[in-house]
Amino acid sequence: MNVVSEPEWLTAREELLRREKEFTRARDELTRARRELPWRPVEKTYVFDGPAGKESLGDLFEGRSQLLVYHFMFEPEADVGCPICSFWADNFDPVVRHLRARDVTMVAVSRASFARLAAYRDRMGWSFRWVSSGDNDFNYDFGVAFRPDELVRPVYNYGTLAPGNADREGVSCFALGAGGSIFHTYSAYARGIDLVNTAYNYLDLVPKGRDENGRGPFWVRRHDEYD
Repeated sequence: MNVVSEPEWLTAREELLRREKEFTRARDELTRARRELPWRPVEKTYVFDGPAGKESLGDLFEGRSQLLVYHFMFEPEADVGCPICSFWADNFDPVVRHLRARDVTMVAVSRASFARLAAYRDRMGWSFRWVSSGDNDFNYDFGVAFRPDELVRPVYNYGTLAPGNADREGVSCFALGAGGSIFHTYSAYARGIDLVNTAYNYLDLVPKGRDENGRGPFWVRRHDEYD
């Protein structure tokens, strides 16, 4: 803690503001580059289990042209979803309506059965759309599910990390083209999805920040498990 006079504080804050503006401009440029990534066609057929029964990847768009998928860690044999992904998911419901207004449908996808997803969603009090990919290779094909021989190999996050678990977290974006063609436009994993966790963005503003000391979100519990 460094306590200073008001003029000294203002000088330090103005210098930080200069750096913040530089970062904002750099972030805007990075965002533009992200939007301009080339697209790749999705040629495999994926069928999911959801509240309406069997649904294709195209059905998940719900008539909009853009689809945002959160890859929620929930293995088929598990009874509850990952507490860290649950931390992320607490941010979803308030933004879904706003995304729809901008031609974006958001959905969570996990390998657990739809019955388990629905039961856990009810426990957590969520309402966002959540479907099961347990009967297809969607999670494997989009880099968030791994077979036993891959767990200690650097196959996650574009070959930069060993997954350590059979399921990992991520976000993938898709676009609907003419004639119903589907394109994969972007995916991010690990720290690349920090941006969609609004709680972390708030914590980054306060003096202690995330206060994790390189340990990651060790402190996180499901929201009904805090004292």
